[in-house]
Amino acid sequence: MEALIALLLLLRSATYGAQEEHPTDLGKVWKLTTHEIRQAEGTQGGAGTGKPTPTGTDKPADGPPPRDPQPDAPGVKGVYVTAYSAGGQRMATLLDLVDKTALNAMVIDIKDDNGYITYKTDNPELQKLGTPQPFIKDIGGLMETLKKHEVYPIARIVVFKDTVLAKKHPDLSYVKKDGTLWSNGKGDSFVNPYRKEVWDYNIAIAKEAAKLGFKEIQFDYVRFPEGFEKKADDLKFTKTADSRVDVVAGFVKYAQEQLAPLGVRVSVDIFGYAASVPAAEGIGQDFVKISSAVNVISPMIYPSHYSAGWFKQANPDLAPYATIKGAMDDTHKKLNALGADKPLIRPWIQDFTASWLGKGHYTKYGAAEVKAQIKALADSGVNEYLLWNAGNKYTPGVDY
Repeated sequence: MEALIALLLLLRSATYGAQEEHPTDLGKVWKLTTHEIRQAEGTQGGAGTGKPTPTGTDKPADGPPPRDPQPDAPGVKGVYVTAYSAGGQRMATLLDLVDKTALNAMVIDIKDDNGYITYKTDNPELQKLGTPQPFIKDIGGLMETLKKHEVYPIARIVVFKDTVLAKKHPDLSYVKKDGTLWSNGKGDSFVNPYRKEVWDYNIAIAKEAAKLGFKEIQFDYVRFPEGFEKKADDLKFTKTADSRVDVVAGFVKYAQEQLAPLGVRVSVDIFGYAASVPAAEGIGQDFVKISSAVNVISPMIYPSHYSAGWFKQANPDLAPYATIKGAMDDTHKKLNALGADKPLIRPWIQDFTASWLGKGHYTKYGAAEVKAQIKALADSGVNEYLLWNAGNKYTPGVDY
């Protein structure tokens, strides 16, 4: 059954193109239909359930769970901040938002979706493989400003989606039979999770972020490219006998071990639907194995990511409360295998309008829709969350 689900994930990915971890204002999101999952599972979820039933077969990774290095940290309610915003005029508006509301954290791009290190660094280890771009002109000054405004700082590091490094070192990526670098339909390239040099490079960025004063390292794109099992045989790349799932989980565990002495939390972004389906073998993501190796797990449960039928909703984007509540129910069930050792659950929620879904399938997101998501989290026993808006324009008038 898991192989069949994985095949459906692959086919959907090949048909609709690459999914963004987080949607952009202009981008479309990949969605797996409930109908397809029900067909794959033989309607195990029951007639009319609108979602699959978690299998309950997931097992945590070996070894004890990581200790929280910040047990007295504040409950985080944060917003995503691009390097452009952090280093530009919009930062004043974002600081004002945090100062005047219950929001208290910012997730800031330190290595962005292209692979650029977003500030000037003199670290020779980072300069060897990295390509710094000073979008944040004064990283020290930024950290002082965050401290002054009592902002809990989280460094976002995009790991294996790294077009810059792939072009610079194709040997660390995937090469086609004609010798050219592989890229997806959007022109993005990934680097190879089997390469230890890639692990150490990203962890070196995380270590510098910790030394700069970031309290938490959030790893994103911790996976292989979409539909990788279909591409793998046609690509040249370094690999071992380890499965893709074990390699990805191994990176997360290794990162946590490397960063623990620095007193920073380690968190990982993961597709929200990963809590509702078996492990995605193709991209190497297993919800439970990854969760067992981090302090914080951040499933991306935007209502716009789910298509008709999920959580009994004809149009999930129109039902933010029910969609978030259903996603959280599945998340809790998925992590039951970890018992008291489950990580802190801090989801990403939607503060953008998904107009690309088409008329009748989306609604304009404002204060009511954001508040509905927050209420669904609270009713699920989850009180921390992160707001995503690609342009960093957040809805005013929300009671956080």
